[in-house]
Amino acid sequence: MSDQNSSRRDFMKTSAAAAAAASAQTTSAAQAPAGVEADSIRAAEWPASRPLNRKVLWNELSRSEFPPLLENDPVVILPIGSLEQHGPHCPVDMDISIPYHIAVATAEDIDDFPVVVGPPVWTGFTHYNMGGYGTITVRLETFIDVVSDVCRSIKANGFDRIILMNGHGGNVAPVTAIANKLAHENIITLSFPYWSLVQQEMRDWSTADMRGPGHAGEWETAFQMYLRPHLVLMDRREAGKARWPFSPAVRGYAHVPERRRESANGSMGDPFAATPEKGERIFKLAVERLTAMVREFHATPVLEYEEFGSDAKVLPTLF
Repeated sequence: MSDQNSSRRDFMKTSAAAAAAASAQTTSAAQAPAGVEADSIRAAEWPASRPLNRKVLWNELSRSEFPPLLENDPVVILPIGSLEQHGPHCPVDMDISIPYHIAVATAEDIDDFPVVVGPPVWTGFTHYNMGGYGTITVRLETFIDVVSDVCRSIKANGFDRIILMNGHGGNVAPVTAIANKLAHENIITLSFPYWSLVQQEMRDWSTADMRGPGHAGEWETAFQMYLRPHLVLMDRREAGKARWPFSPAVRGYAHVPERRRESANGSMGDPFAATPEKGERIFKLAVERLTAMVREFHATPVLEYEEFGSDAKVLPTLF
């Protein structure tokens, strides 16, 4: 068990030693606010420091460990995100780290049936963030193909209940299209961005942005201050320098997909309003609601496409 725990989790995690070295190099750059030091140590090790009694990551399972999971209506959560610039103070893996941590915490909290966290899809459709260093994007067609093929593989392994939890705004429409496309192949998924679990609370509990999740603003920064404060460069925080084209009326329903045009520093929102307490509160609520969803999905009989019949017989070549 000790070996299992020591090899655990956050595939993007920086070690505590590396974090300390980075902090020394950047002086106050990575320092947490007063009163957060103890939490920083905890969060830097999270979730490896949590008590574990089983494996929850797909990539940690051996071939022989999959068949027993299939005997009890398992649920697979596939985190989807991107690597992209998040202003001058947040790590570029923001959009995959949040759904990944929510998925892992949910899987670990459920012990009466199998919940497996699929291999995180970090390749996102984010060309509009290429104006800032650190962004890696793939073509829309590539993104759709990769996520679709991962889901097909999960289904081929015998897992009928798949949740697609996305952490990147640019992936929202493509993931919806993927879910619709896969349904015709009888691969039924539940798909949503993680912030839809807590959208109203992000508005209600905000003290600055009054929305969620923003981009390296109040809520995304708060998530990282709770989960991985050693990666937040506190003295490099800047409020978003918005320069939106068009009027507020037009922006209410249309926008131009180019981050550097929208914001001079790559941030959208106010990171100074973020606190680790806000991050913890919204994170735990997201885990609570995802847990309820997973339990309901587990209890629901496997859904079959066209199980109620279809008057039209559409040629497969049309899809």
